[in-house]
Amino acid sequence: MSLNLYALVALTALLGELALTAVAGLLNVRAISGAVPDEFRDVFDPDTYARSQAYTKARTRLDLMQSATSLAVLLAFWFAGGFGWLDGLARSAELGSVATGLLFIGGLTFGSAALGLPFRVYGTFVVEERFGFNRTTAGTFVADLVKGLVLSVLLGGALLGAILFFFDWAGPRAWLWCWTITTVFMLVAQFVAPTWILPLFNTFRPLGEGELKTALVDYARSVRFPLSEIFVVDGSRRSAKANAFFTGFGGRKRIGLFDTLVDQQSTSELVAVVAHEVGHYKRGHLLKGLLLRLAHSAVLFWLLSLFLDRQGLFDAFGVADPSVHAGLVLFGMLFTPIELVLSLVVNRFSRRYEFEADAFAVETTGQAVPLISALKKLSADSLSNLTPHPLHVLLRYSHPPVLERVAALRALDPTRQPAG
Repeated sequence: MSLNLYALVALTALLGELALTAVAGLLNVRAISGAVPDEFRDVFDPDTYARSQAYTKARTRLDLMQSATSLAVLLAFWFAGGFGWLDGLARSAELGSVATGLLFIGGLTFGSAALGLPFRVYGTFVVEERFGFNRTTAGTFVADLVKGLVLSVLLGGALLGAILFFFDWAGPRAWLWCWTITTVFMLVAQFVAPTWILPLFNTFRPLGEGELKTALVDYARSVRFPLSEIFVVDGSRRSAKANAFFTGFGGRKRIGLFDTLVDQQSTSELVAVVAHEVGHYKRGHLLKGLLLRLAHSAVLFWLLSLFLDRQGLFDAFGVADPSVHAGLVLFGMLFTPIELVLSLVVNRFSRRYEFEADAFAVETTGQAVPLISALKKLSADSLSNLTPHPLHVLLRYSHPPVLERVAALRALDPTRQPAG
């Protein structure tokens, strides 16, 4: 390897990212308040609040340990000539450029997944278990791994193969071809995932007749939301944490309510939660999010096309012969600072969308209290950190801190009496 400008930029970016993550994590732990915020005293007793603090600390330690270990192994692999060795090993199979690229990137991906597996096991069966969240059996855990691996090989491999092919074949316009095929892939996934992929991991059971379904259907009609079905998802197979989500476009739209959520929340609270999810659809957040991801991929492919013929990039990582497959991986490390900036932008938009969806829920249900109550219950049940540090929020949070959401909802409450 050559310690040239490319190597220095990549090394600085990787070390800087770890340092920023560590500082944000430590500041987040120090920002934990000793007293329960007044707004949450009805759902956080002293014991629950102490457990939430301990949970935040435990997750922070695990995340920092995993980040530091991953970087240490990456640097050792890099400085030991691992990229050049793996490239030579993949080329020795003499299978053609696309297959060689798949072997090279597949080997790195498998190694990264294997390195992260002990942390995933520890996080699930030790940390989550200690705090009463884990309900995943060893069989479910292994089945999820196998299904995820198969999907990655079939779907990820197909997309990666197409990208490698177009960069080999299409010349200066290759980045545009790659962006186009990625766009098609992402759009198809929006329709395929709800019907074919998500049910591989969870059972989607139509919500049965009764008070809750009647209330939800009535609400959907009141806002002219084309609700074909609401599903109860068996989230309790893996975790005690509750959640709800909206996915899909067109006739494939699905609202999923975790069974844990249905068990914990009242009918009015569940209507408020669904109103929030409908708000994402009505305010165009799903489409805007998709457009952001498409813009992100366009920037990535365009910048990648500028670096694939830079010999210095390959020299920096000890790869003798330039190639598309090695360039994809090596450029990824140079892209770290830009990726960080883009993620900050995406997260900022995401947090704003959450406020907008909350406002839609209040506007269409005519009250804020049920959604406030639902958020407070969710935060207590998941042992949320109520006082995260602003830097940690900036870097990691796709949702606003729950205290900020509740305060915004209080201000919007149409039933609130004016002061004085």
